[in-house]
Amino acid sequence: MSSLRVRLPLLFLLGTIVAAAVTAFLAARLLQDYAHDRIVRDLRRQAAGLADLYAAQAEEGAKHAQRAPRFAAPRLERVTGARLYYAGLPIFPGDNSGLRPLPLRLLDRDAYNAGRVQELEFAPPGSDRRYLAVAEPIRLGGETFGALIVAKPTEDLNERWSALLGRIAIALGSGILIAALFFAYLSRRVTRPLHALSSAADRLATGRFDVRLPGRRRRDEIGHLTDRFQEMAVRLAESEALERQFLMSVSHELRTPLTAIRGHVDALREGVADDPESREESLDVVAAEADRLERLVGDLLDLAKLDAHRFTLTEEEVDLGSLVERAYTARTEEAKRRGIDYRRVGSGGPVIRTDGDRVLQIVTNLLENAFTWTPDGGTIELGVAAANRSVRLSVRDTGPGISESERERIFRPFMTGDESQGTGLGLAIANELATALGGRLELRSRVGVGSRFELVLPAR
Repeated sequence: MSSLRVRLPLLFLLGTIVAAAVTAFLAARLLQDYAHDRIVRDLRRQAAGLADLYAAQAEEGAKHAQRAPRFAAPRLERVTGARLYYAGLPIFPGDNSGLRPLPLRLLDRDAYNAGRVQELEFAPPGSDRRYLAVAEPIRLGGETFGALIVAKPTEDLNERWSALLGRIAIALGSGILIAALFFAYLSRRVTRPLHALSSAADRLATGRFDVRLPGRRRRDEIGHLTDRFQEMAVRLAESEALERQFLMSVSHELRTPLTAIRGHVDALREGVADDPESREESLDVVAAEADRLERLVGDLLDLAKLDAHRFTLTEEEVDLGSLVERAYTARTEEAKRRGIDYRRVGSGGPVIRTDGDRVLQIVTNLLENAFTWTPDGGTIELGVAAANRSVRLSVRDTGPGISESERERIFRPFMTGDESQGTGLGLAIANELATALGGRLELRSRVGVGSRFELVLPAR
């Protein structure tokens, strides 16, 4: 009973039953009042007509000393389906009206004296059967002699009420049955994609990300949730792939310098590098590989701090011209060795307040990315320009370019197009640092032509 597929229709059905019960109660009350009012109207009409008839007969009888026909009352009762009573002074000689006598005390004395029509409910003397009645005054010569009472058993009203109640109950039961079937269908339709989502979530919990969800074309909230869940599964699958790639890349990046360091250290220990020139060369290799390890560990620490928002920024006046020149000079030898047309566009640069070390780190990462993907003999440009209250530091290369589908992914950690091209941390760190500095990193690229990265900073 804890399943949503069961609880959902039961909840809807309970709400329907409550609403139907309230509606049925109100309808029954209205119908009961309507039936009561209709019977009272019939009794009033009959009482008025019979009172006039008996009053006319009484006046005629007084002139000619005639009595009321004995058969009149029984026949009138059969015609009207009601019981006829009389309360008051005799209106026929010998009090032979043929009407059933009724004590005058059952009537409202003030209304009787005023000659007003009365509605009452009573039980005749010697009987426990109750009647709903209307008392119509009979006036002779301007005075009230008595009242003609037309009465019907309250069982008639109850019978009509019972019949209406039975029909309402049948209609209510039929409506609830139809509602139950509809809610069962609706619940199945609603919970089917939710069940699929639950199963998919179970698969994700076990590390299986190859989920395909039905109902992704729905245009309601469930369809939206399904689409987002599918995107989440794809992202998790990509994240797992990136994690595996990262572990492979990091292990490769760590193993390569460690292997080189171990080899040269062993050579120094065993005396293989016994001449000063060989020892100096081995020490240079050890130092270079140690620097390489330091950069890798620094990148990992920077990424962890950026993710945890635990890095600090300093603000100082930074001469961007000098900073760009410093970054440019650090790569000139590599450019010469590989035959790359390495240019610096523009001269000088503005002075802004920012964190110079972080800006240099971003430009260095962009240059390293450019040198990684630009083939020997290609072109790399580094420039700085100020416009519209912002500063743009750009790095353009003639590498393979980046497709539209890859432009968002390249800024994710550990994303690299080739496992041999490093860990894929440089652009991710540069993008996060640009945001932290209050700027942004923009990319324009054409496949087969090259890419242009721009660091945009506020010129404050």
